[in-house]
Order: sequence, then C-alpha cells, then structure tokens
Amino acid sequence: MEAKKIHTAIKNKTTATKNEVDVYSLSGKHIRTEKLLKDIFQKKDNPELIAQYIRIYLHNQRQGTVSAKTRAEVTGTTKKIYRQKGTGRARHGAAKANLFRGGGVTFGPKPRKFSLLLNKKQKKLALFITLSQKAKTKNIRILESNEIGKTPKTKTIVDFLKVTKLNKKKILFVFSQIEKNSFILSSQNIESVDIMQASTLNPYQILNHDEIIFVDNALKTFDDHFTLKHEN
Repeated sequence: MEAKKIHTAIKNKTTATKNEVDVYSLSGKHIRTEKLLKDIFQKKDNPELIAQYIRIYLHNQRQGTVSAKTRAEVTGTTKKIYRQKGTGRARHGAAKANLFRGGGVTFGPKPRKFSLLLNKKQKKLALFITLSQKAKTKNIRILESNEIGKTPKTKTIVDFLKVTKLNKKKILFVFSQIEKNSFILSSQNIESVDIMQASTLNPYQILNHDEIIFVDNALKTFDDHFTLKHEN
C-alpha cells in the first residue's frame, strides 16, 4: 500500500461491545463486528491460577540435557600416576581423579526431567481467562487477509500495523493452520510479529503479546477446538 493510501484509509473506530470483536481489512478499515463466545471470553480473573500456569510453563521449557562426566566416564588411563609411598607427596590413583585437570567433575549436572504437571481443566481455564482479559481491554481483533494476493509483501503487513497504530506493539497473528502462504511469508521478517496456530495457543503467548489478531477464520477454528462440547 502506498503512503498516500495509508493517510486516506479509514481510521480505527472500536465499535465492538463487551461481547464482540472488531473485524478489519488489510487496509486498516473497520468492516464489521463479530460476537465472542461467552464461555471463552467472559471468564473471571484468577491471578493464582495464571501465576501457577506461567511458573509451570516456564519450568517445562528447561530441557534438562546438560551433562558433565564423572571420573568413570572420562577418557584416559587408569594407571596409578606414581607409587603409593616414599615420594613425600599425597596418595593418588589415576589421573582421572576429580581434583586433576581433565579429570571427572564432582557432583556435576546430569540429564534430568524438570517437567511439572497441570491438569487439562486448569490449562483450559487459564487460556480462557487470559483471552477474557485481552477482550476486556479491546486487544483482540480479526483480520481479513484476502487483499494480500499471491505475492508476499512485507510492506503490506507493515502498512497495516501503521494504520491500526500497532507498529510499536508486540503482535501475535493466529492462524487456523500454519502453512506457507503469502501472509505468513510477508510477516515473518517483522521483528515485533509472531505467528501461532489456533489449536496451540496458550496463556503465556497471549500475555507475552500486546495484541492478539485472529486471521480470517482462525477464531472459529479456535472456538471449535477449545469449546466445552469438544472436551474429548
């Protein structure tokens, strides 16, 4: 989009009510509003649950693959370095002893699991609460990306963020499926923009971004995946 078109584009006007979300075009024009599911976007705050989820989420990011070799695992000879008595020196066995350079490590780290568990109901409730918070502060919107065409252009996404005054915010675009399309290719080089699939959306990513933008039918996909009637 040319600079002249940006200035002539219709400015943002949030017309959505408490139970609705605004829908925008790539030009930054407000198109319409859509209803939000009450079961997802109107949950009461639960700071204790959110804090517990974030703690467990970050704890589970630890891979636990770090490892140090013991004296039994260090490569080298097991020959005694000098005789036991008569040298006036301390008694030592092999050069792989922990106090020698190149020897084993005393009480070194070993691979372990750091994972903690949170049940499904708690995870889902934490997700709905964080989305409810974003909806309450009007930080959720829908974007129709039909105008982007077949040729990827990063400038198109940058112009959209400028028109909607989101260029200085951390944005999370949510898609029905993550696949190589023009929109994803156009936005992947923008530092402040991240991309997620609707079915993998989680509370940490929601709280870690200023604005959540569902692209095309991603919100419907999210509703279908997480509503209570799809519990199984």
